Amino acid sequence: MQIGICDDEREAREYIADKIKRLYPSDSIYLYASGELLLQADVLPDILFLDIQMPQMDGMETARRLRQKDKKLVIIFVTATADHALEAFDVGAFHYLIKPFSINKFTEVFQNARRQILEESSNQNPPVRNTPGILITTGGKHIHIHLADIVYAEVYDRKIMIHTMNSDIEYYGKMKDLEKQAGENFFRPHRAYLVNLYYITKYDSSTIYLKKGQALMSKQKYPEFVKHYLHYNQKLCRRL
Repeated sequence: MQIGICDDEREAREYIADKIKRLYPSDSIYLYASGELLLQADVLPDILFLDIQMPQMDGMETARRLRQKDKKLVIIFVTATADHALEAFDVGAFHYLIKPFSINKFTEVFQNARRQILEESSNQNPPVRNTPGILITTGGKHIHIHLADIVYAEVYDRKIMIHTMNSDIEYYGKMKDLEKQAGENFFRPHRAYLVNLYYITKYDSSTIYLKKGQALMSKQKYPEFVKHYLHYNQKLCRRL
């Protein structure tokens, strides 16, 4: 696996590189002294440890530009302050390590990041259907829908429209009832939308983009969503 370390302090770069070599000697390590040098690289790493407080272009701006080139790059911020923690999730950061961190914490975050990459590369199929489903009535028919198949649901013309990867099904019902049935793998970012966290590809403070379609994000819900989605990803990694 290819691991990048971007920090303007040589000692900091070498410290993290040493930890990586001890854990995974076969990994390739790339060192960058600035965000500018990182952005000039022909090939980006799989996992990037990125300092925030750097002269000229800081880590947050570097991350924003990186996201324009690579949506899947796993970014782990490493910094001395928690001031930018919430902002970090705007650029889809995997984690936020605060210096000084323990070797146990570093190992945990690094291994979870590796597991996420391995999962994405080896399993592109929907999750196993060991989750419950819901029974809805539409057009005089009773239809059973696995929760794992629901990408998102929205209120549409006083009905609920359920979107799966292969179909769109509408029925009369209440979103709050569906939200209760759906469980913790779903989140309601807006009164008119309910999304399955598994199908999220990216998000910002106004929109959640899914493998099929997109949902609106309420400003009031955004901080709660970020925490919920981070918890979901951490729990997913622990299962691997």
